[in-house]
Amino acid sequence: MLFRNVIVMLWLHLAHGASIISRTNSYPLNSRSNTLGPKTNLIISNKVISPDGFTRSATLAGGTFPGPIITARKGEHFAINVVNRLTDGEMFKSTSVHWHGINQNGTNYVDGASFVTQCPIAQNHSFLHSFEARNQAGTFWYHSHYAAQQCDGLRGALIIYDPEDPLSYLYDVDDETTVITLADWYHVVAPVLAHIIGTNGNSTLINGLGRYQGGPKTDLAVVSIEYGKRYRLRLIAMSCDPNFMFSIDNHNLTVIEADGELTEPLLVDSLQILAGQRYSVVLIANQPVDNYWIRALPNTPNSDFNGGQSSAILRYSGAPVAEPTTNQTQSTMRLVETNLHAFINPGAPGIPEYGKADINLRMVVTSTAGIYSINNVTYKPPTVPVLLQILSGAQHATDLLPKGSVYVLGANKVVELTMVTPNIGGPHPIHIHGHSFDVVQSAGNSSFNYVNPVRRDVVSGGLLNQQIVIRWVTDNSGPWFLHCHIDWHLDAGFAVVMAESPSDTQKHLGPIPNAWDNLCPIFNSLTPAQIGAENSYQEAQNISTRLFPNT
Repeated sequence: MLFRNVIVMLWLHLAHGASIISRTNSYPLNSRSNTLGPKTNLIISNKVISPDGFTRSATLAGGTFPGPIITARKGEHFAINVVNRLTDGEMFKSTSVHWHGINQNGTNYVDGASFVTQCPIAQNHSFLHSFEARNQAGTFWYHSHYAAQQCDGLRGALIIYDPEDPLSYLYDVDDETTVITLADWYHVVAPVLAHIIGTNGNSTLINGLGRYQGGPKTDLAVVSIEYGKRYRLRLIAMSCDPNFMFSIDNHNLTVIEADGELTEPLLVDSLQILAGQRYSVVLIANQPVDNYWIRALPNTPNSDFNGGQSSAILRYSGAPVAEPTTNQTQSTMRLVETNLHAFINPGAPGIPEYGKADINLRMVVTSTAGIYSINNVTYKPPTVPVLLQILSGAQHATDLLPKGSVYVLGANKVVELTMVTPNIGGPHPIHIHGHSFDVVQSAGNSSFNYVNPVRRDVVSGGLLNQQIVIRWVTDNSGPWFLHCHIDWHLDAGFAVVMAESPSDTQKHLGPIPNAWDNLCPIFNSLTPAQIGAENSYQEAQNISTRLFPNT
């Protein structure tokens, strides 16, 4: 059956055509492209790679880091068959894939969040994610949502092109060559690092290439441009932990999208991008033909650009094949979130006054010895996914597990969430599944904006004693994860589940595939050896004495 599914999905992918979508045109794949259509197999496997010159086994989609760019036109149906061929017992051998930023309205069961909307996909099994993105277009991504598995490499871009993009007059080129991924990379496998309190990446990878302190002078990523053209660069922070300060020497950038939502164009010369966030920026190739440094400095301690670390190359056509000699200048137009405004249907829902939503929530996040709590409750994944609990009849917060971590919300209500996060490990990128939200108060800002705030799906929690306030409407019945997008913090309990109108969920979702029902029995039958990472705690003990309790 698995083989037959693979053959069918491969045929569907080939039928989609060997092209990537760029606004109104199709561009032929070139030899270095790694692009899939919306109907495809996504093979998850282990492979030994050395993106920064250090060789290690990784968990990859499509055999590459980052994984293949999945592209579609606005309105196209997605049918992505995730096939688990993991074999490396040093890491987890089950998996799940989340389509970050896709609202999954009516298809909560393919959201991919382990133990919230499904059980993980076991080794040698597959699961077809069939969904509509409805009216969504923009820059999204996909990643593992099982433990901290994405830190071992399962991350990739997902782009939905809008042939009628109202801001298309601002740019000439928007294709697979203008997607820029920013990632942290680790030389130790994630199941080991997850036991250690406080861990840092070894390097920054831009489009899958980078260098580390004391490492070899490996190849860096090159973004090729032509003088006089305007490029829509799609920046994706597919980071496990750090945020990045992004800039390109001698070039300004015009922000036109945040997290899949168009913004009023805003000119900047640098921007901070947190884990999970995306920005589209327009770059005008108006500088002398040359090579220029692309910089993405992480907030990891002791990070710098020495020896080409945290860097890539912007190369004009006609420039020599050489590393840049440009210098970074002081930023004078850094992106400020409150200067971003939604381009389409601006305005937060509900009464434009603080505390006047239908549902007003306050969450205070605390941290003790590396363990995070929200309103004094540490999230621990349930053994039965929350969606399965709801479909089995549980309707109230007191009936749903994990106890104290599930918030039941009524249907079609305006929710206003105020969150205060700790300084430790911050700023924390706060993400909710199933929705974009309006940021009516950004961290560190004393004022509220209900008229035209930025709309997005990951927001900075700020620093000590700063609060954020966001609003959304509960028009998407089902359980949705709300969590810090720093994987190590999510793994350490920084999460809750928002269960929207549980009594409506069965009707809202309609028939659920039998393959979904089979995920949990298969996963629950696995032995420790089949799950993988059996010796991770012992290996962590060999690295550090600052460990979480071995539970």
